[in-house]
Amino acid sequence: MDRGIPTEEQLKEMREATSPVAYLVGTPRGRLGKLEKQFLERPWGQVKESVEVKLLPREGELYILARSKGRRQKERAIRQRRLKRLWARLRELQGQELTRDELLLKLGAAKADAGRVYGLVEVQVPKPEQPVNAETFAFRLRRDKLRQAFRREGHYLLRSNLPEEDPARLWQHYVQLTEIEAVFRALKSDLAIRPIHHRKDSRIEAHIFVSFLAYCLYVTLRQRLRTLAPGLTPRAVLEKMSAIQMVDVRVPTTDGRLLILPRYTQPETDHQMLLHELHLQLPAQPPPRILQQELESVVEGANL
Repeated sequence: MDRGIPTEEQLKEMREATSPVAYLVGTPRGRLGKLEKQFLERPWGQVKESVEVKLLPREGELYILARSKGRRQKERAIRQRRLKRLWARLRELQGQELTRDELLLKLGAAKADAGRVYGLVEVQVPKPEQPVNAETFAFRLRRDKLRQAFRREGHYLLRSNLPEEDPARLWQHYVQLTEIEAVFRALKSDLAIRPIHHRKDSRIEAHIFVSFLAYCLYVTLRQRLRTLAPGLTPRAVLEKMSAIQMVDVRVPTTDGRLLILPRYTQPETDHQMLLHELHLQLPAQPPPRILQQELESVVEGANL
């Protein structure tokens, strides 16, 4: 199953594939307007304390309309912040002495910054032969669009070819897809695990195994932070603790041997506080090693 927004051709290929392909995908917001009247007749089903769902079977597919209180608050805060910034930018441009071409360039930058919020404002620009002034360059709030955005806040539409079933179970599928995407984001960003091309199956399996172990440690750290330090994230902890590094101090002796002292850098005060909060303790410094110079060169060649 996928959580992206595929094209109609891709969905058709999945439906007509020889082996059944199940999908649960996002849907463009424009489709919600076309199905809004049909959804009005459907009852809401509670799938979570703050999440409700409506189901609408249509043309062999199932459309799922979900609304979330948390998402509504998030979308409203983002919209208000961007609209306020856009309005201030338009007032600023109105007070500047600009040519029409300069105004259009600055409006394009403001539109890119505002995103969809730009559609909530109707902007009047001067015609090619007109100067830029308060009469030819004006803007106003599109209250009908604002009411529509306010009404749809926190709503999102999904579509699936799964048979109609319990809304709570469909929501569980959707949450599982969200969690899977979060895993890949953590592997790519926080753990910085990048693709490596291997020639042997054993190396591929080892790479997957090490990546899995790294993610297990990442999840363990996240769970520990929830209990002991709720204000911290795994990324913040990893960035802070990355200052502690392991180094080998190599000192040649007078009899031709090499003294190797593996040492990790001494943790600073903030590191010690973090370790104390997480109930963790660094291991003791490793013991020194003494090698013959010839043996050391062989070891380095093997490492290469």
